[in-house]
Amino acid sequence: MRALRILLILVVILGGLFVIADRVAVNIAENKAADKIRESESLASTPSVSIEGFPFLTQVADGTLDDVKIGIKDYEAKNADGSIRIADMKAEMHGVKFDSSYSSATAASATGTARVSYADLLKAVQKAGPARVAPGVSAQIDGLSYAGDSKVKLTVAFKTPLGTLRPTVTSAVKVTGGKLSARAVSLPKVGSFDLGESALRGVTDFQQAIDNLPAGIKLDKVEAVQDGIEISVTGSDLRLVG
Repeated sequence: MRALRILLILVVILGGLFVIADRVAVNIAENKAADKIRESESLASTPSVSIEGFPFLTQVADGTLDDVKIGIKDYEAKNADGSIRIADMKAEMHGVKFDSSYSSATAASATGTARVSYADLLKAVQKAGPARVAPGVSAQIDGLSYAGDSKVKLTVAFKTPLGTLRPTVTSAVKVTGGKLSARAVSLPKVGSFDLGESALRGVTDFQQAIDNLPAGIKLDKVEAVQDGIEISVTGSDLRLVG
């Protein structure tokens, strides 16, 4: 009986030591992975990395991590017209495989979310500059905010010979051709000026590329929320590092 008690105590002690060793190992791995991702993606700050699942050491022995969560803040997504700032991005990588030297890693699939603030989206859509919509009349979007019901409120500045008019427009957002697109639900009246639908939509409706996201993930869905545009991202067969 005494021998059995000693054996049980040893099992508990060894189990505790294994858990401690496992948690120490996963913390080291998370820090190393964060540094690698920062380097490979040329990030301004170190991302957060959380390796899920227990035990970690058996996953390492198998060469595949079940789930890895990555968080990135202030990411500059470059596109043909420049770049757009993504305030924060969270992605969960599934089936992460790495080579024996730990110099490269790939993920079987990924899902996540990202958010672009209205201020940063406005900067991006204003890069094209004002558009001429009629003789002596030019227009440009000069305000973006939440309109409620998953829609965006646009303020459009029309510069006319009689002064500047700023009507508002409610727009729906979605992903079209891999880009964030906005389309006005109804078009504004601009004083007594008779502006055609084509000219008005040339100002109110827009598409914004959000390309070169980390590891090659792509836009899936978008939704207007209180503090910006919430983006769902997805991907498969992704190269994380290396």
